[in-house]
Amino acid sequence: MNDPVANLRIVLVGTQHPGNIGSAARAMKTMGLSRLHLVAPERFPDPEAVALAAGADDLLLAASVHAGLVDALAGCHRVVGTSARRRSVPLPELSPREAAAELVRAAAAGPVALVFGRERTGLENAELQRCHATVTIPADPAFSSLNLAAAVQVLAYELRLALLEAGAVAAPAPGPEGGPPEPPATAEELERYFEHLAQALDDIDFHKGRSPDMVMARLRRLYLRAGLDRREVRILRGILSDAQRLARLARGRDA
Repeated sequence: MNDPVANLRIVLVGTQHPGNIGSAARAMKTMGLSRLHLVAPERFPDPEAVALAAGADDLLLAASVHAGLVDALAGCHRVVGTSARRRSVPLPELSPREAAAELVRAAAAGPVALVFGRERTGLENAELQRCHATVTIPADPAFSSLNLAAAVQVLAYELRLALLEAGAVAAPAPGPEGGPPEPPATAEELERYFEHLAQALDDIDFHKGRSPDMVMARLRRLYLRAGLDRREVRILRGILSDAQRLARLARGRDA
């Protein structure tokens, strides 16, 4: 489905107050967005969420609830996480307008997600690792405490502007040799690739005492920046499988 509005997901992770879920749904509906995904909310469904949705309770009824972020991002090929401050996870940092434009462009090709963290602590570093970029609302540093629903409203407004500016979504560029374009790799396809890559690096004894976690974090960033499509992921996994096969043969000869 290449309807950019339908492909835009708003994902709330670990929301503590049900009223914020309802207010976020209201903020989304005022900007024409309807795909709400909730990850491990502390209280949902809840009457307070319905009360503060103020007419957007249809979004609450249709909301998808997930145990973990991986499930909420299933099928997404572009993910932007919100962050109120600089983190130890180095990712491209976008302004709200840049993030909205990027997500709307990507939504023409398939599902994308804008992810919001917990009210008090935001997204954890492990959750940010699953994002292609981060977005920060440039609030006044002297009073930068922004309510979750208010943050959703600001970014939903930017998404609305980007959708209006895009108008009719342009057809994606033709694929190799004039054929149809290859769909972008989904979040779960990339996760399976990263698991395969980590195992292959172990199999060929690549690390040699270095930190596997640091190497994988850098490789994640590299591949996420590349914006891989499904064919490219299949090619890369084929290379890894051949490397693993040759490593097994070499170990057999050395035995």
